[in-house]
Amino acid sequence: MVIAAHPDDADFGPAATAARWIDDGAEGWLVCCTSGDAGGEDPDADPLELAALRETEQRDAAAIIGYAGVTFLHGPDGALANDLPLREQLVREIRTFRPDAVFATDPDTLFYKGGGVNHTDHRAAGIAAVDAVYPAARNPMAFPWLAKSGLAAHRVRRIYLFWSERADTWIDVSGTLERKIDALRAHASQIHDPEGLADRIRSWATEEGAAIGVTAAEALRLVVIDDDEDEGPG
Repeated sequence: MVIAAHPDDADFGPAATAARWIDDGAEGWLVCCTSGDAGGEDPDADPLELAALRETEQRDAAAIIGYAGVTFLHGPDGALANDLPLREQLVREIRTFRPDAVFATDPDTLFYKGGGVNHTDHRAAGIAAVDAVYPAARNPMAFPWLAKSGLAAHRVRRIYLFWSERADTWIDVSGTLERKIDALRAHASQIHDPEGLADRIRSWATEEGAAIGVTAAEALRLVVIDDDEDEGPG
């Protein structure tokens, strides 16, 4: 399961890894905490129309990657908060899909080494995902009405954090990097220079690939929660 703040975050993030794991037999599901209704530069734009467009773009991108489905939680774009309602929604998604691994933005990343600030929604979605995974999703007494309605507690074994300044795990995505780029092209409302972006994505992936001696890689920070079974795809 990939949990992201906005439409397109997952595709800028671990999309090539998700595509590789899906190709290797895993089933993937994408959760977007918002619909990106503030993701534009025209103050006169209708946010509901923009949200509908961005959801359509994300569904198209998700089909390219191969996710089994996408859930939009319709949180407030630009004002996402790690509160109980958001964590309950994420716990519901985790207990429904029952993933072994969850991808989320690294909530520890505030400033990037090369410059820039990590969006407040990215940080909120990341820490909410972590808190939903542990301890809430595995504790049947957390949001007990979910368990009573048939959504039993579920133990996620690993969290993979993307956009991290503390990466310690690299995934070979040489065979799926172009799928990531194709998925990004689906976000036409957000990407105005798709060829320039494609060149940058390839360059970044080449740099990460050098860490493990492959053509292209994605860098992640791995948090192992349960280590009592063989590791899954990856």
